Amino acid sequence: MTEHASQRDRVAQTIQRTLSEFLSAQNLSGPGNPPAALVAAMRHGCLNGGKRLRPLLVMQTASIFGLGETRTLNTALSVEIVHCYSLIHDDLPAMDDDELRRGLPTVHKEFDEATAILAGDALLAHAFGLLADPGCHPDPQVRAALVVELALGAGAGGMAGGQSRDLEGETTGFSIDEISEMQAMKTGALIRASVRMGAILGRANAEQLSALTTYGEAAGLAFQLADDILDLTASTEQMGKVTQKDATRSKPTLVSRIGLAAAERHLGDTIHHAVSALAMFGPEADGLRATARYFAERES
Repeated sequence: MTEHASQRDRVAQTIQRTLSEFLSAQNLSGPGNPPAALVAAMRHGCLNGGKRLRPLLVMQTASIFGLGETRTLNTALSVEIVHCYSLIHDDLPAMDDDELRRGLPTVHKEFDEATAILAGDALLAHAFGLLADPGCHPDPQVRAALVVELALGAGAGGMAGGQSRDLEGETTGFSIDEISEMQAMKTGALIRASVRMGAILGRANAEQLSALTTYGEAAGLAFQLADDILDLTASTEQMGKVTQKDATRSKPTLVSRIGLAAAERHLGDTIHHAVSALAMFGPEADGLRATARYFAERES
């Protein structure tokens, strides 16, 4: 196992364990006690596997500035929880209408649509609570900057807006530039935010933040492009979800516009762009370099 694979596994295990501890009735209580079915649905949507790549990006970026995993855990958890909420909602019949996620029934199939909607709503709320908590960072200005960054990545100009554009594209069709913009929002925005939030934790200067933002944007594009390629080439068993749905639903993807061979070349160019953006950093950014390459090499 390579050093990067070992780190991926370690971070995934840490996030899995900490998420399981956090998603309990005791920790999720407020003025009242959370319903058991809602907590179960939240756990189902978050704990059934997942590569935990967004938390990995938070931690790898923060490590450039000497921050260990324990000092980035709240931030990493918040990003992963937002990602899980988005999957729960994206799987709904009104969205992508998926019945399988990570090899198991999606939340609305395991429970019901209303519970799935509420599980996503609750997860999103608790993600911001993690960032606002003093345990996230001692400086309230840093915590506020993290909240703003995640809101921008997840909101109407980011992930949620990208999903809206994706649904629109199924009926209106998109140009290649419009597909790129949609994917930069739907998938890329949260990956970009993960990198930038790690940089904010590390108090990166303007030049460092600019370079890391360029990396994050290229990495986000590469991740989505690889996902579109796998949707065409991988099996349902391999992916843990139904594949080849993009073509069935006439979803706008770069693969459908430029073809598989050109998409694979474009993926290689995009990974090169991401890695090149880190030229100002030394070995401390090797984790980010390896993650970008992994995006292109992954098989699920």
